[in-house]
Amino acid sequence: MKGVVLAGGLGTRLYPLTRITNKHLLPLYNKPMIFYPIRTLVRAGITDIMVVTGGHNAGDFLRLLGNGRDFGLTRLHYAYQEREGGIAEALGLTEDFVGSDRCVLILGDNIVEDDISEFVDRYARQPRGARILLKEMPERSHLMHLGVPAFENGRIVRIEEKPAEPKSPYAVTGIYMYDSDVFGIVRTLEPSRRGELEITDVNNEYIARRSMEYDVLPGFWGDAGESIDQYMAVMQYVAAHWSNGGSGEQP
Repeated sequence: MKGVVLAGGLGTRLYPLTRITNKHLLPLYNKPMIFYPIRTLVRAGITDIMVVTGGHNAGDFLRLLGNGRDFGLTRLHYAYQEREGGIAEALGLTEDFVGSDRCVLILGDNIVEDDISEFVDRYARQPRGARILLKEMPERSHLMHLGVPAFENGRIVRIEEKPAEPKSPYAVTGIYMYDSDVFGIVRTLEPSRRGELEITDVNNEYIARRSMEYDVLPGFWGDAGESIDQYMAVMQYVAAHWSNGGSGEQP
């Protein structure tokens, strides 16, 4: 199983903090933001990892992460996204790295408390297709800014992006698991109205093929890149629970 961390984007929602740096290099309590998703993958037993970045600060990732020694790795792979083409386009850049293997993709601003090993193991036993991780959200108004699954008979029948009327209380988190068919799907996508290849379109294609499964995260999940308010909320949670006054480290 390969791991992919997406760390591109302009970070406009965190401006002006991102005026001179990539948002994934910003501090999140006592570590750079990018450390947390990499640790999530390593904790799940995934040690063959590619970081996809872009923009003017790509070299900073190499200086910060090197070959991954801080995570017990001997090597990290890197890819460069030349333009703001969307999550699905960035995933497409990893095709040669992933090859015929499966991959776990995590967005570089997604911070999770749970050890996702159990979910990765379930996906490894899944015959084919994709698997996504959901999180129940207490505030339905927050769901209007996220991807939200609609269910019928316990199965996801579609994912709606930023719905005015969410069909469920669950958000699609930025953790996705795909087989190698994903790269063929990416090649069939048309850019959305904002000119990007959307990961929701990838997921909906797997749903149409009836090869999408899901799990629900029980612990904390936060998108630190969603807004300044969410960045601060995630910062406060990490400081309270993963500092010396809490559990000490990301669990």
